[in-house]
Amino acid sequence: MNIIELDMYQACGLAVFMLIIGRMFVRKIGFLRKYCIPAPVVGGLLFAIFHVIVRSVGIMEFNLDTTLQSVFMTAFFCSVGYLASFSELKKGGIGVIKFLILAILMCCIQDMIGGFGAKLFGLSGKLGLAMGSIPLVGGHGTAGSFGPFLEDLGVANATTVAVAAATYGLISGCVIGGPIAYSKIKKFNLRSTGINLHGVPDPEMIEVQVNPDTGALDESNLMDAAIYIIIAVGLGTIVAAILGKVITLPGYIGAMLVGAVIRNIQEARKASIPMAEISALGNICLSVFLGLAMINLKLWQLISLALPMIVILVVQTVIMYFYASFIVFNIMGKDYDAATIASGFCGFGMGATPNAMANMQAITNSYGPAPVAFMIVPLVGSLFIDFFNSAIIIAFANLL
Repeated sequence: MNIIELDMYQACGLAVFMLIIGRMFVRKIGFLRKYCIPAPVVGGLLFAIFHVIVRSVGIMEFNLDTTLQSVFMTAFFCSVGYLASFSELKKGGIGVIKFLILAILMCCIQDMIGGFGAKLFGLSGKLGLAMGSIPLVGGHGTAGSFGPFLEDLGVANATTVAVAAATYGLISGCVIGGPIAYSKIKKFNLRSTGINLHGVPDPEMIEVQVNPDTGALDESNLMDAAIYIIIAVGLGTIVAAILGKVITLPGYIGAMLVGAVIRNIQEARKASIPMAEISALGNICLSVFLGLAMINLKLWQLISLALPMIVILVVQTVIMYFYASFIVFNIMGKDYDAATIASGFCGFGMGATPNAMANMQAITNSYGPAPVAFMIVPLVGSLFIDFFNSAIIIAFANLL
């Protein structure tokens, strides 16, 4: 069988090409758009399936140099660090704090189910983390980054398992989110009140903007954003090296922490930060590194893990359903916004923040606006949960 070697530049080019293919499929297939399946996942999975076929018939096998994957991964999580504004957390009020605590508890629950569930099947508890909060609360981005981290700890096939579990989570989170909200609205006869976070009627909030316009990006701001990211990545290597002497953690955590420190120092100084451009560059890095992770999937390695994965992920789904339906809904107020939040919790708790927004948009399109929900869920899902989830994952990795 022919072995085709691709260096890091060729592998990156292939990843981007499959990203383009993935975007074409997402545009043309309603199912993929409905469940917010990322284009790099679609394109990368197509290549992974092609790779399985040509390898199984003995035609060829690809050996990819994914050196650049870690570069784009670190840059992406550095951009996530810049999103962690503590002034925004304070502005969100008690509802944000409650929702964040609920999300943190879910991360712990998912890792316990994954870690100890894997041990019941005679597998490494660390491999179980690849079926816990890494792919579920974390999504494909965290799966693509913590997979190699687990593999460095000696866990074989961790990236493949994590990305497969994240794909499952994207779909299941959307499937269970809507029914939870619909059942609560019908059972308790809930109605949209269109009130703001202070409980005051706000007619202007009736039009809920799911994807607000962040403004045009210009060359000067893009350069400033690149400078912010590169400086934080450089300083982050020093921070990661120091922390690494105390606890096992992925290298990108340093850049993430430095980014958060710089963001909050600049806010305290009343200095402007090109956050729109930082987010744009971070999203580009996410797409490329996720594409590299996906094209390097070796799906044939999943065969022996099929049964444990199915059982553990089904259990995770059932737990999520009851947690969102009875705990999240009750604690967040048992009203219409709480029902919408419960639906969104399933979306980001099993997949990603865009899934949460899609779930909530489906509810509000039928029953009216939920301004509190649209404030709380994306604030926690986009700005804060990655920090806490990373810490929880690292703690469980060291524990197991």
